[in-house]
Amino acid sequence: MPAGPPPRALAAYATRAGESAGRVHAEPACPMRTAFQRDRDRIVHATAFRRLTYKTQVFVFHEGDHFRTRLTHSLEVAQIARAIARQLWLDEDLAEALALAHDLGHPPFGHAGERALAAAMAPHGGFDHNAQSFKVVTRLERKYASFDGLNLTFETLEGLAKHNGPLTSNDDAHRILRAAIAEAGLTSALHLSLYAPAEAQAAAIADDIAYNSHDLDDGLRAGLVQLDELREVPFAGRFVAEAPRSGTDTSRVIYEVNRRMITVMIDEAVRESRLRLSALDDASLHGVRHAGRPVIALPLELSAEIEGLKGYLFAHVYRHPRVMRIMQDAEGVVGDLFARYMREPAEMPGIWRAAGERDEEAVRAAVVADFVAGMTDRYALKEHRRLFDATPELR
Repeated sequence: MPAGPPPRALAAYATRAGESAGRVHAEPACPMRTAFQRDRDRIVHATAFRRLTYKTQVFVFHEGDHFRTRLTHSLEVAQIARAIARQLWLDEDLAEALALAHDLGHPPFGHAGERALAAAMAPHGGFDHNAQSFKVVTRLERKYASFDGLNLTFETLEGLAKHNGPLTSNDDAHRILRAAIAEAGLTSALHLSLYAPAEAQAAAIADDIAYNSHDLDDGLRAGLVQLDELREVPFAGRFVAEAPRSGTDTSRVIYEVNRRMITVMIDEAVRESRLRLSALDDASLHGVRHAGRPVIALPLELSAEIEGLKGYLFAHVYRHPRVMRIMQDAEGVVGDLFARYMREPAEMPGIWRAAGERDEEAVRAAVVADFVAGMTDRYALKEHRRLFDATPELR
């Protein structure tokens, strides 16, 4: 019986699973999957991945069944990442794995939950969801008999660590992420000052493409903004003007605008990336890491337009009074839970209780932050109702 289709040809600058630097804990190769396919499957089967079903993107889960969650966002990012990787002859499985894993550490209630945990953890080293994603895959997932975490390849860990680029800044986000990497003993293994492999850059730009389009889509469907208001908005305005309107219901027009935006962003990312990749002096993974700039990117003029769209989304969707009211209440829920578990770690279950009852305040705070960050929106609300007399409805 044939062993299956031959492997897809990759570009010289792609990351090759057969040349992987390996894993922290050595394991026999899988006879059916490449190393990066195995990483992707471990991510999909992770508990933290399933929890994304009930974690907020913009709208909390009970506001409607058709708004994006962290899970559907991650799936859309993965689809876009694969599309870009396929056009550029990169390893699609590595790009997909990174897209699926990039938000595993996001706390409940989206950025509201992150703000609450960052404030609570400020005296204890801080909190950042990218660092938390790294902790999830290196330590917090507990499924395997021989190790904590998912034991992903060094290439996947590198891409996850450098989702937002090389770790050369002294800002809080990079400091917190470097601390998580050091805790895992991986500082010297992940080329932190260099650019990530092209597959990781494809996943990162896919993240931007996905949320710029679908957060606008959700905002339109929620009635926070109206189609005709978008005619003068950078980037989105041209698609609103071009979309067929006569005899077409509004929901179809919204979808048409959204799909056209995504198509153009992917096409332009591929076009610009081909130019940058063809300009490499060294068309290899080494050359990508040492390129001195991202090799997967949007053209500068389109990036400027999209920045204008982001500004509009910030003002009219993320900072909309309805969203702000709900998110302020959500921040309070997360802050309440953190403070209560710090005072009474016995309120946490099982292994969390045992770890949280340590005397050192910084250790206890880290345990509490890990526990709260892993919660879904609905579990956080359930716990708040159990522990407090009054819990906001988040409506």
